[in-house]
Amino acid sequence: MMKKSARVSTLLAAVAVGWISLLSVNAQTTYPFRDPKLTMDKRIDNLISLLTLDEKIGLITDFAVPRLGIVSPGNAESIHQVKLNLRPGQQSSIQTTSFAQVYGMGETWNPELIKRAGAVMGYEARYMSQSEKYKRNTLVLWGPTSDLARDPRWGRNDESFGEDPFLTGTMAVALTKGIQGNDPRYWQAAALLKHVFANSNETTRARSSSNFDTRLMREYYSVPFRMAFTEGGAISYMAAYNAWNGVPMTIHPILKDVVAKEWGADGIVSSDFGSMTHLIHQHKYVKNNKEGYSAAIKLGMNQFLAFGDTIPTIVKSSIADRLLTENELNASLRGKIKTLIKLGVLDPPAQVPYTKIGSEGEPEPWLSEKHKAVARQVARESVVLLKNNQNVLPLTKEKLKSVAVIGPRAAMVSTDFYGGPTPYNISVLQGIKDKLGAGVTVNYKADNEYNAAVDAAKSSDLAIVVIGNDPMCGTVNLGEAFNRDGSTKPCPENGDGREGRDRQSLDIPSEDLVKEVYAANPNTIVVLISSFPYSINWTQAHVPAILHITHTAQDQGTAIADVLFGDYNPGGRLVQTWPKSLAQLPPLSEYNIRNGLTYLYSKEEPLYPFGYGLSYTKFDYSGLNLPAQGLTKNGTATIQVSVKNTGSREGDEVVQLYVQYPQSKVARPIKELKGFQRVHLKPGETKTVSIPLKAESLAFWNEKTNGWEVEGGPVNILVGASSADIRLQKTLPITK
Repeated sequence: MMKKSARVSTLLAAVAVGWISLLSVNAQTTYPFRDPKLTMDKRIDNLISLLTLDEKIGLITDFAVPRLGIVSPGNAESIHQVKLNLRPGQQSSIQTTSFAQVYGMGETWNPELIKRAGAVMGYEARYMSQSEKYKRNTLVLWGPTSDLARDPRWGRNDESFGEDPFLTGTMAVALTKGIQGNDPRYWQAAALLKHVFANSNETTRARSSSNFDTRLMREYYSVPFRMAFTEGGAISYMAAYNAWNGVPMTIHPILKDVVAKEWGADGIVSSDFGSMTHLIHQHKYVKNNKEGYSAAIKLGMNQFLAFGDTIPTIVKSSIADRLLTENELNASLRGKIKTLIKLGVLDPPAQVPYTKIGSEGEPEPWLSEKHKAVARQVARESVVLLKNNQNVLPLTKEKLKSVAVIGPRAAMVSTDFYGGPTPYNISVLQGIKDKLGAGVTVNYKADNEYNAAVDAAKSSDLAIVVIGNDPMCGTVNLGEAFNRDGSTKPCPENGDGREGRDRQSLDIPSEDLVKEVYAANPNTIVVLISSFPYSINWTQAHVPAILHITHTAQDQGTAIADVLFGDYNPGGRLVQTWPKSLAQLPPLSEYNIRNGLTYLYSKEEPLYPFGYGLSYTKFDYSGLNLPAQGLTKNGTATIQVSVKNTGSREGDEVVQLYVQYPQSKVARPIKELKGFQRVHLKPGETKTVSIPLKAESLAFWNEKTNGWEVEGGPVNILVGASSADIRLQKTLPITK
């Protein structure tokens, strides 16, 4: 029989639960901020009016307001995979779909496919948030990364879609739209862009300043972010570690004056991890935490990722010392509340179209064929054929009795700092074995002993050497990448890099392995799995065929095997200039790209140019058609060109449209990408490709008038297969 004290305790607990439930129902039915019929501003005004000062400060560190029944939507890293860290007591992380690295997604040159990848990530985030099995709130996704790969030495090159602002912006727009979904009112998940902006050096990022003029800010470094905000619908972002012209981005006035007011990015505004402390000890820009936090909040920052800072105490003390007002705090919180409303977490579940995701009985989506198929297609379309001398590829497996698969990266699918466990992963070695079956002998050798690798090559019909970088070089996990003082731990090889550590070389030591194998068997193919360009000059000069793919794709081996044996015709294109050597590059600290960086301004002959990639078939261009009346300064022209597959295999061509400004009154790029389209053609098939060209995209930023200006006079229209392979050219007049 239950004791009296136990019965009383049980009764009190039941009453407490009843009151909590009642409060929750009250919160959901009474307060105006929960009324979907009210305007966004009225709902935000009401919620802020109900919050105590402590609750307002709490919203900065955590979305939740327990008293009002508001739970945090949660967040997760999500640049190529929704990555959740382990909780205390958990044995393993959730195995979500992993796509090719961002660099590889860019190499597809297929924004519609990348939108589908974003939709997969957004759906899986919803599923984890709402399924009974997981209940891991993770509706704010930290991605897409939208910084530009202006220099191949950048350690986080893999996190960029490429060096070109239009391509990178187009891909960022696509991924954002996929993550957030198609509903006009609610988001499937919220995209939070990283890192605003000019964040492309690692070793000194905590204190460095990226120095360049306002024109380059407007025309280059900020373009992908602006596009993702104004065209993609994102409203949230993370500020970069670096300074711009001496002012740390964490507290740069541009966050309010341009990013919020002009581009509408008024959602979550986040610092990067530790950047508040960097303001004091690295940039030496503020004297103390109160000064730094106050400045950031005044600019709209409402989320701080800090190490050891007592944020509530700092903010409350800042208000008490009149460094910050409560009204300024209120203004900064509006973006967080707006995000809650857009995610539908304050609204009746029946009204939000995404609440059925993760419903009882729905299987885990990352195990579905639908999600696997998207990941597989991204991997396939990301493969770039760099060389194919005398049509060595594709291989005919019926002619092979033995194949040597050699190299340090052949038997693994490497993850990176922003990847995690996957439902499965297929290495290049496994992909080749699956493709060849039991009838062909596969001799696998790692590179620990060159003699064994050479012997395997000699005794085989063909050698496939798989080389590349280590995306987690010098570390096992993110926490081990940095020393306690914030400095970075080294990578064993100078040509390697990662977050926190820039590359010192463009050489790859395992090219020596390629030389040894090739000497033993000239019938050698190289598969380069890398996050950035390498100066593989010897390999390009000697080895018959070379393929490139990035890390983290769960179907990496399937994609490579499909391409090697002709089940898929490669159509990927490079998203960055691959230099022949470091001598072709200015110092890493040079952010003025007009001094010879990227295909936009470099006059050097590269190893491989921007937009480059080969195919197993040939494409002819003809009939470049421009509007006869020209292009008005506020109009749009449709550029048309006919493309014919003149080969014997179906395949994809990436039609690229570049422009030049022969009569511009200011320094303009040598040429710059303004449109592209990936098109699939059967043998003998011809398609007319139409690419829109808006006059406003041709504008330059006039620093005297502080505005955009479309110049009169002609522009040259160049259409081709890469930035260095222009097939057709005409002049388009710009009229009033």
